[in-house]
Amino acid sequence: LTEKQRKPRARRLSELNLNNDDAILTFANKVKVFTSGPELFDQIIADLKQAKTSISLEFYTFYNDNLGKRVLRALEEASAKGVKVRVIYDVSGSRGTKPAFFNHLRELGGEAQPFISTSKKHWFTTPRLNYHLHRKLIVIDHHIGYIGGFNIGDQYVNQSKKFGHWRDTHLRVVGQSPILMETRFAMDWNTSIRRTALPKFDLSELHAFTVERKDLDNDDNVAMQIVSSGPDNQHYGIRRGYEGIIAGAKNYIYIQTPYLIPEESILEALIIAANSGVDVRIMIPCMPDHPFVYRATEYYAKYLVAHGVKIYKYNDGFIHAKTMVSGSNISSVGSANQDFRSYTLNFEVNAFNYNIQLTQELKQIFEKDLASCSLLTNEYFNQQSKWLKFKQYFSRLLAPIF
Repeated sequence: LTEKQRKPRARRLSELNLNNDDAILTFANKVKVFTSGPELFDQIIADLKQAKTSISLEFYTFYNDNLGKRVLRALEEASAKGVKVRVIYDVSGSRGTKPAFFNHLRELGGEAQPFISTSKKHWFTTPRLNYHLHRKLIVIDHHIGYIGGFNIGDQYVNQSKKFGHWRDTHLRVVGQSPILMETRFAMDWNTSIRRTALPKFDLSELHAFTVERKDLDNDDNVAMQIVSSGPDNQHYGIRRGYEGIIAGAKNYIYIQTPYLIPEESILEALIIAANSGVDVRIMIPCMPDHPFVYRATEYYAKYLVAHGVKIYKYNDGFIHAKTMVSGSNISSVGSANQDFRSYTLNFEVNAFNYNIQLTQELKQIFEKDLASCSLLTNEYFNQQSKWLKFKQYFSRLLAPIF
């Protein structure tokens, strides 16, 4: 790490991610934070239209709706110009999107493949039914990358009557880390196309591309690690990264998550931190997108409040951000929620960042969001009906299979 970012906590966390997940630390990264879906996708589509050599796109949800068609048209235009376009999508997360949706892209030379060769026709017979591609990655020309919580669909650009305003967090990264995002994509691609006639991702495409390490002490440069996890290994890279942040916190931990169903290790770490004088704040939605999951979230929120953790309910639409901010220069933004599925069953990817300016920006975003929140208290939960409390307890019992 550069001298300005070489804090003891950052050094320990970066060592943890390197040793546990082989997450290489990169330095020359310019980062822009997006919290608005319309602004994010306007920028994504502009970048797709400027692509010169390659586009690698990987999403849990790629809906056949207005936004999905906008993104697809940009991919088709790029492919028609000779840009190498590859798309991976999760069949379950992209319900309603049939393989034929990508036919014209294929005719133009692009490629689209369901994750791990699952298909709509046989999804119910696959032994991988419970394992979902939850990553959200785009890499353009090997040096522009997007990583975070937004998916591709109208609800993510505030076009859903049910959810209204969609509050999420995504990063646009220009520099070295997109190479590692694309390495992650390449491994997922080569695994998914094993039983197809599609060509493998030749990693020499990445070997030939370099980004110079200029002005590493420049405050605009963000040191970053791309950490991934999934049921293909037992390293639990992101969960252990989260544990590392929580365990090392001295002053505050700010977390945003749509689902709060933590494993015992995270649960206890949060309680220990709160009872050690650390300001632990967690922001959750005010409405469910999955009823059982939301009731389980309420159960754990009640438990954490009773043990000194501050829980806030976001009231201005639906909060879907997956962020953790702590200390002077540590943050994480990605696809992994604070729940059992993200820790263990889903294929996830997060950016762990070491930069004072970025951490301060994410901290300020959290604090601004507090103006749209209600603080949940013991009295709030005590006044709930017995029926609601029963649903919370019952949902908690089902939490491991969500």
